[in-house]
Amino acid sequence: MKKKVLLMGKSGSGKTSMRSIIFANYIARDTTRLGATIDVEHSHVRFLGNLVLNLWDCGGQESFMEQYFASQKENIFRNVEVLIYVFDVESRELDKDAHYYQSCLEALLSNSSQAKIFCLIHKMDLVAEEQRDIIFKEREDDLIRLSKPLKCTCFRTSIWDETLYRAWSSIVTMLIPNVAALENSLNYFSNIIDADEVLLFERATFLVISHCQRKQYRDSHRFEKVSNIIKQFKLSCSKLGAKFQSMEVRNSAFAAFLDTFTSNTYVMVVMSDSSMPSEATLVNIRNARKYFEELENPNSNAGAIHYH
Repeated sequence: MKKKVLLMGKSGSGKTSMRSIIFANYIARDTTRLGATIDVEHSHVRFLGNLVLNLWDCGGQESFMEQYFASQKENIFRNVEVLIYVFDVESRELDKDAHYYQSCLEALLSNSSQAKIFCLIHKMDLVAEEQRDIIFKEREDDLIRLSKPLKCTCFRTSIWDETLYRAWSSIVTMLIPNVAALENSLNYFSNIIDADEVLLFERATFLVISHCQRKQYRDSHRFEKVSNIIKQFKLSCSKLGAKFQSMEVRNSAFAAFLDTFTSNTYVMVVMSDSSMPSEATLVNIRNARKYFEELENPNSNAGAIHYH
């Protein structure tokens, strides 16, 4: 199952850098080596086995942008599932940014009227921290107004913190065809094993694709922080010729288990009962694997799960 995703925005807005961090295992400081995208770069990213993201990274130089809306309009904007439009928060050409964005929307209305639209207000790390909420809200209100009659969802992002993972996790989750069944099963799994929280990560990108929370936590960015930390740790392992498989973190307040789950996912289980033997939780994870493996295929009939 292929889903066409357009990644658009003015040249220098940060499109290719974020794509490289999420899908090509770059770290933020290495993206300075990346050059400008010439015309359109196509990549196919396999996601959860049968879902393939057909990602079109569209160069943002003015000459290319004009071609997209003239000679290439039908080719670019036909059969689009998602438009991700990236805005540089420090841009001094807001009118021109708005013009190109609205041109994209007009092309979508003609060729892919059901496409979902996401706007990323990017490079937010360059804005003074006390101004970030104010500036983001102003840009979000403007973009919602400009997008009518279509609807857009806005995210603030930076390659230097967890916001990039939060935005892309939210976007990709909307493309998973059986995400509701996945979330229901994760809730059932969490209740049965009495976990405080269970997170499901996509294996290659380490984006959070589903979670169940049975206890309140103060840090609303913890999922994305875990994604970022573990992905960097995986990269460090690979540089040493080692393969990351699992991790356990335990203290007096909780025990957390991160383990391979299905062929396309990792699972993280957090238990507040830190006296619980590790093997009990690991056995339950092993027993749930087959069920969730089948669930990833929307056409399969998953069987029962047996827990200890």
